[in-house]
Amino acid sequence: MIPSVNSFDDVDGCLRALEAAQGAQLEIIVIDRLGEHVRHFIRREHPGVTVRAVPPETTIPQMRALGIRQASSPATAVIEDHVIVPEGWAKAMLDALHDAGDQIGAVGGPVDNAATENRVDWAAFLCEYSSTLPPLPAGSATWLPGNNVIYPTEILRKHDAVLDRNAWEGALHDAILEGGNPLAMRPDIIVGHKMHYTMGLYLSQRYYYSRSFASVRGAQMPFLKRLAAGAAALVVLPPLMFIRTVARVRGKSPYNAHLVASLPMLVPFCISWGLGEAAGFWFGGGNALAKVR
Repeated sequence: MIPSVNSFDDVDGCLRALEAAQGAQLEIIVIDRLGEHVRHFIRREHPGVTVRAVPPETTIPQMRALGIRQASSPATAVIEDHVIVPEGWAKAMLDALHDAGDQIGAVGGPVDNAATENRVDWAAFLCEYSSTLPPLPAGSATWLPGNNVIYPTEILRKHDAVLDRNAWEGALHDAILEGGNPLAMRPDIIVGHKMHYTMGLYLSQRYYYSRSFASVRGAQMPFLKRLAAGAAALVVLPPLMFIRTVARVRGKSPYNAHLVASLPMLVPFCISWGLGEAAGFWFGGGNALAKVR
């Protein structure tokens, strides 16, 4: 299942990689909010793909929920329109789900950078995906990436109410764990994240995501606690996320040179992160979640 939120070029590249790398019979579902011009080209270039139209303001979590509910296969995988899967990815994911056992709730794998041409793309990727960089430990996991993951469809049906929360995959994965079904990490099943940014685009995306995330956390907080959380987001969060990103990446030698080149850009990116969370705690999410792509 693929939410289409960026451009035809993005989803076209994703679908071409997916179609070339199948190794298994797939039901490919694209949920598109970009418009009929994009859907026309998807249908023309990828006639075996099911395309469903949604309004432009539909959020990515809502699009995922629609695609999951439309899926009829025993297993449902979720990626994104800027994810490039490797050869044999579909079969590897299905085999991993089968090998994990009957009680498994989900299996996921790392996300690496596939947009390697410029420093802005690297800095944006490291800021957002430092936790998903390979290598990752194999076996039981407390979290999984939301754009390289496969679920038994019957497990998703048990958590239909969670899909209605308009929340990111963390809420679903927490519910799966609480329901007694473990998560498993497969560090050998790696996808590429091919998203191109300008400084302005990523600053805005980091802000929108962080604002939407904090608004959910703050919704149940009393007023004074929300004020304090917003202040902490402004003052504490930017240096904390900068240090955490550097620490995660520094231990993985293939990325050290890209980390050094990215350091000046990580500073404003982490500041935008803090501004977004402060706004989310203080003023709510507004329409930030609908602007995330």
